[in-house]
Amino acid sequence: MRFGIFTLDDWDVSGRTVLCRVDINQPVDRAAGTLRSTKRIEACVPTVRELADKGARVVLLAHQGSDIEYQNYWSTEPHAAVLRRLLGREVKWIDDVCGPAARAAIQALEEGEILLLDNVRFLAEEQTLFEKSLKLTHQQQAQTLLVRKLAPLADLYVCDAFAAAHRDQPSLCGFEQVLPSAMGRLFEEEYCVISGLMEQPERPCVFVLGGAKVSDAFLMMSSVLEKGAADTILTGGLVGNILLAARGENIGEGSLAFIEKSGYSGLIDTARDLLARYGEKICLPVDGAWVENGCRAEAPLGSIPPEVSLTDIGAETAARYQEIIRAAKTVFVNGPMGVFEQAETELGTKSVWDALGDTAAYTVVGGGDSITATTKYGKTAQINYICTGGGALIRFLTGEELPVVRALRQAAEQWGSGR
Repeated sequence: MRFGIFTLDDWDVSGRTVLCRVDINQPVDRAAGTLRSTKRIEACVPTVRELADKGARVVLLAHQGSDIEYQNYWSTEPHAAVLRRLLGREVKWIDDVCGPAARAAIQALEEGEILLLDNVRFLAEEQTLFEKSLKLTHQQQAQTLLVRKLAPLADLYVCDAFAAAHRDQPSLCGFEQVLPSAMGRLFEEEYCVISGLMEQPERPCVFVLGGAKVSDAFLMMSSVLEKGAADTILTGGLVGNILLAARGENIGEGSLAFIEKSGYSGLIDTARDLLARYGEKICLPVDGAWVENGCRAEAPLGSIPPEVSLTDIGAETAARYQEIIRAAKTVFVNGPMGVFEQAETELGTKSVWDALGDTAAYTVVGGGDSITATTKYGKTAQINYICTGGGALIRFLTGEELPVVRALRQAAEQWGSGR
């Protein structure tokens, strides 16, 4: 047991049916029906292999696609093919989550066999809208369809989805109420590494925050600044645009429209308050870039045309950020500086990752887009620790007890000494 949570060392899984929640959510090439990255799948392999090698009947639950928009959802069938290749063994897949076909497939498993169910977010109860609207307790989550249908077929629940540990959903927090539960090897590793770093990070400690998922970023920013954990915060992407708007800078009508359309207008007041209290520690872009007639265009903030939408930081900002990263001792990164998938707007993100590759600081990168950028720019070997979690990492750094951590601790209290 570690951190008040059971580990795989506490349970004999031989001959037992184990429900294992993993986070293998990856960018998808929708036209080809293939995955554009396999990093999160690779990260969960040790846990899956250990369970199967020890004779468990392994049932994998996972989601695919951001729940910001329903059209992002995708089947987990391509993930099964990747798991087969990585594990060097058969991984069964079924296009069902908890219906009769899925339950029959689970009951037919032999010792050491692995079955991946389809995307749990095909169930309404696994969607964030459901989570935020109903705010079910963990006991109430145990009464949802998914848990009621699958828990009676299992002997143990294992959560290896640290990347989703900030979510409060049945596949993550409901099974612990009715089954003995443990964290997987990846969950255990990420919890230990991040906990150790945050106890006493080497100074200066720099946070790099970008990307489009901004609510958690502002929550974390407030926390680490208030606690003095961050010496400097470098901002880009939508995070940077919201802060610039709060300071009254011209970020282009397109950028403001996107902030409003995404429902983030309320964060401008939050950003204004943060700048008033911690402005000396928050670095904002001094120039921005956009695409014009298929080419990159950029200008200082005071010269940005009113009609554009900023999609990257400018070259001067990128150079400043590189200097700060190279002078740091600890660097946490969550989110790109712009739309790095396009050549015209990748300069900012590439510049930051180049600095991460050659700084002497201890570097931690977290989140799906950040992992994708790390792979794209060939920095995997140079980054000290790559955390599968983005939102979970941010929430963890605020000092908040994550919902999944709380559920696993409750299970440890409920189910005694293990085995």
